[in-house]
Amino acid sequence: MNITLWIIAIVLAVAFGAAGFMKATTPKAKLAENMDWVEDFSERTVKLIGVVEILGAIGLVMPAALDIAPVLTPLAASGLALTMVLAAATHARRKEFSMIGVNVVLGGLALFVAIMRFGSQSF
Repeated sequence: MNITLWIIAIVLAVAFGAAGFMKATTPKAKLAENMDWVEDFSERTVKLIGVVEILGAIGLVMPAALDIAPVLTPLAASGLALTMVLAAATHARRKEFSMIGVNVVLGGLALFVAIMRFGSQSF
């Protein structure tokens, strides 16, 4: 189970890291071409969401890998799960129901990592 959790955490870290980097570095107008939801938020908020995703991605792997405050790993996973709940709420409000599936999958995996790393598979 430990290996499975590591694989899920690494996959999530890559996904959230890449998405976060894109949001943090790309101008809002360019993001709006493929992400309609950015129109509901300021440029600064979109950048903040990107930074949160990057920090969450780092927090999924680095604390446990370096054995420095490994409790941060399930906390990061919890934060990313909450981020996906908020993302799903935004998509639901905008009636972008096809996008909610991605939020459910990523959020569910993050929640799974959080539960397992707080519980029986903690460091």
